[in-house]
Amino acid sequence: MPEIKEKLMANKPLILITNDDGYEADGYRLLVDLMKTLGDVVAISTLESTSAMGHAVTMNLPLRLNKIKDEPGFIEYISNGTPADNIKMGKHLLLDRLPDLVVSGINHGSNAAINIIYSGTMAAALEAAMDGIPAIGFSLAEYGQHPDFSHVSEFVLKITKRVLNDSLPEGIALNVNIPKKTDAPVKGIKIARQAKATWKETYEERTDPFGRKYYWMSGVFLDGDKRVDTDEKAMADNYVAVVPVKFDFTASDLLDKLTF
Repeated sequence: MPEIKEKLMANKPLILITNDDGYEADGYRLLVDLMKTLGDVVAISTLESTSAMGHAVTMNLPLRLNKIKDEPGFIEYISNGTPADNIKMGKHLLLDRLPDLVVSGINHGSNAAINIIYSGTMAAALEAAMDGIPAIGFSLAEYGQHPDFSHVSEFVLKITKRVLNDSLPEGIALNVNIPKKTDAPVKGIKIARQAKATWKETYEERTDPFGRKYYWMSGVFLDGDKRVDTDEKAMADNYVAVVPVKFDFTASDLLDKLTF
C-alpha cells in the first residue's frame, strides 16, 4: 500500500521532484518552492551530493527513505539513493498513481552537451520518461555552493507550465540549461540540439600521509561545435537552452547499413 495514498488532491497536478546536490542545495529548495505553486508535490532529495553518477541505481546497499515534512499538498523525503533510485521509489513505494510531471534539479552547474551522460539530474528525468511520464531536468550554468538563482524562476515556471498544459511526446524529457547571471537580462528561451562538446581530463598524482599514491581528476571543457543551434551556443548568447532528449541510444541510420 503506498504510504501517502489519499493525502494528495486528485484535482491538482501531482509533481515528483528529486535532485543530485543534496537536500540543502539552493537550487533544489527553489525548485520545491516553485513547484508547490503549481500542484501537489512529493520531493525525494538525495542525502548528499551524487553529482556525475549518471543513471546509477543502488543494488548492493539497503535503501532508506526518511520523511522530513508532511504538510497539506507537500510531502518531502530524504533518501540515501541516487536520483534514479528516487524516481523508482517514488513510483513504486510512495505514490498511488503515476505523477503528472517529474522535475529534477535545479542543478548547480551545466548539464549541456556531453554533461548529460554523467548527470544524475538528467538521469532522474530520463528514468521518468522511460515510463512515459513528462519530465524536465533543470540546471544553472554556475557551479558552487550558493550560485545566483535570482533570474531563474520565471523560466522554470514558464517551461513547467507549458509541459503541464501540453505534456510531451512519450519517452521524451527536456534538458533545460539556464545561463549564469550577468548584468544583461536573459534574452529568452531557445530550442536547441546537444552540442558536440566534451571534457579533456587530466589526473593529478598525489601522495597520502602513508606514502601511497592516489589520483585527483580535473579537466577542461572543449566545445569545438561550430553549429549555431546548439545548447552551448544558446547559453553563450544568453538564452535558456531547451534540448528534447530520449533514452533510445540506437544509431537508427546504421540499421540498414551495418553488416557482418
